[in-house]
Amino acid sequence: MGGGGRDLHLKINPGADVGMRGGGHDVGMTTTDYLIDSVLVLLVLFQVRERTLTIKTLVRPLLIVAIAVANYLHGIPTAGNDLVLVAVLALLGGAIGVASAQTVLMRVGGGGDVLARAGWASGFFWVLGMGSRFAFIYWISHSGASSIAHFSAQHAVSAGAWTVALLAMAVCEVASRSALMAVRRQRLRAGGAFQLA
Repeated sequence: MGGGGRDLHLKINPGADVGMRGGGHDVGMTTTDYLIDSVLVLLVLFQVRERTLTIKTLVRPLLIVAIAVANYLHGIPTAGNDLVLVAVLALLGGAIGVASAQTVLMRVGGGGDVLARAGWASGFFWVLGMGSRFAFIYWISHSGASSIAHFSAQHAVSAGAWTVALLAMAVCEVASRSALMAVRRQRLRAGGAFQLA
């Protein structure tokens, strides 16, 4: 989510090492960028205390990440190794989301509702995904711009690919976590109904 709110986090110039000027690529993160990242990181705090796992609970993170997609996705870069980077970070995000969902503590309550609580393991995986992106973006916005520009130039990755890859990572983390939690919720409800019958 770089400056101006048009790109997800990054303002880099992969051509910096081949004599091109970075122009406006040194602009820091905006307040909106920090807010979206912080809200996604802090969502896990709402799940520390055991609560009924509802559709609303599962959909809320999806809505937040959908806002990010609508604001920052302006096309899919396909030059060089762009799609490789996008695929790698998307898979990483999906794996982290699955790990976070699998370690959520869930049980059927007395009234048949499914109760869920994010334990330390689930919180660790969630913050690992969201927090590592936040730290990476902060680094890029400050001292890491030249390093990522050099890496991008060497590996044929465009600036736009970083934007889409980080967005794909967030989307896959949130979607895989919500999907697996929904499956676990349905299984627990079905098992609870079977036992009550």
